[in-house]
Amino acid sequence: MPFKETNALSGYSILSRRPVSYRWELLVRFTIIIALGIVFYWSITGGIFQPLIIALKSSQWASLFVRPSMIWGSMGILLLSFRTVLWFGYKKFPSAGIADAPSLTVIIPAYNEGAMVENTIESVVSACYPKDRLEIFVVDDGSKDDTWHYIQAAAMRYPHLVTTVRFPENRGKRAALEAGFRKACGEIVVTIDSDSVIEPQTLLAIVGPFKNQSVGAVAGKVVVYNRHEGIIPRMLHVRFILSFDFLRAVQSTYGTVYCCPGALAAYRTSVVRKVLVPWMNQTFLGRPCTYGEDRSMTNFILEQGFDTVYQRSSVVHTNAPTTYTRLCKMYLRWDRSYIKEEIRFARIVWTRPLRSRVIAIIDKVITNLRYPVNYAILALLVSMLIYDPHTIIRLLFAIGLLSSLNILYYLHSERSWDFVYGILYSYFAFFALFWIFPVAIITVRSRSWMTRG
Repeated sequence: MPFKETNALSGYSILSRRPVSYRWELLVRFTIIIALGIVFYWSITGGIFQPLIIALKSSQWASLFVRPSMIWGSMGILLLSFRTVLWFGYKKFPSAGIADAPSLTVIIPAYNEGAMVENTIESVVSACYPKDRLEIFVVDDGSKDDTWHYIQAAAMRYPHLVTTVRFPENRGKRAALEAGFRKACGEIVVTIDSDSVIEPQTLLAIVGPFKNQSVGAVAGKVVVYNRHEGIIPRMLHVRFILSFDFLRAVQSTYGTVYCCPGALAAYRTSVVRKVLVPWMNQTFLGRPCTYGEDRSMTNFILEQGFDTVYQRSSVVHTNAPTTYTRLCKMYLRWDRSYIKEEIRFARIVWTRPLRSRVIAIIDKVITNLRYPVNYAILALLVSMLIYDPHTIIRLLFAIGLLSSLNILYYLHSERSWDFVYGILYSYFAFFALFWIFPVAIITVRSRSWMTRG
């Protein structure tokens, strides 16, 4: 089971996981292959689509939704199988050594973060990295609480490392990052959210991939810092592991990680400088873009012809929402950004190398079809409940089955009983978060950041 390890310098707690043995990895991979085989067989025989088959027989109009849904479901299973093959082939990049570590600038934008920002700064200062090649910029984006006090306290302890910038009023995260990007002297620049702490080897790990000159950006691995503060952060921890240690690892194998996250990302400074002006002036439907800066920067770097990759050994622990309201606000913000940047990526993808282009197009088409298909199925199942109440039982079983398959990927990364929360999340998302994406489409032009309240 996991155990607590405390960094005495920074006073924060990191949740260290028991190392996963090679035998355990092989066992989980073998189980995944068997499970995929069973799901594929059930899809061919129609067992997994039983609720939809019943709907198909119940009315003629249902065939308009059911047959396309079954085709998409089969495509989704094939895509998952293909992703699994790529995932098996992913290898983390070698970390940089102390002797050859490049000059590095770390930027920490902060807004109303309170004492947590000091923990963030401490984690960077305490990281294993040559201090003569490290500089830290902390930007207070017009905080109205005592954030500036904690930033100053850290800066006074480490005047040779920490440089502070204070905006008199809130200007937004892009402006805060821009201030750091323009002042950065490092060959590589790393951005870290002010509600996050990094592990000691993170900085050396995240600069490692830049030895390959084709790499323009690197995504770190994000895990939940406050996972013990409630069911929601526990569920999100499992979700984050699936998103990073599976999806981004897959994307990394063809050099096209779609989003290098704000919680922990690294960029080649020379590339950032080329795109800084259009990134700052980005608009959507005539309105300035005030959020989604991480996904936007990733797209700009891909547009420049550079690869974006994932570094598994570069780990950040970030605070996650603990309430339903804050969770919904976070997802609304993410989905609005997703919509905007997916439209941009639809143009950028044609500039990618052939292999990356083909894989990305297939991945995006099948992935994005889930939205119309899922909502059509949901409407169909609701109507079926009137005629056959047992439909809900079949639906619940299907959700549990597919979520259990996903959990195998989590167990490959972390050998923990927390996998139960991943299954719980599947039900929670289906019944409590289904409305997020439609609302995000309707409000996509909104400029609200919604990080507080």
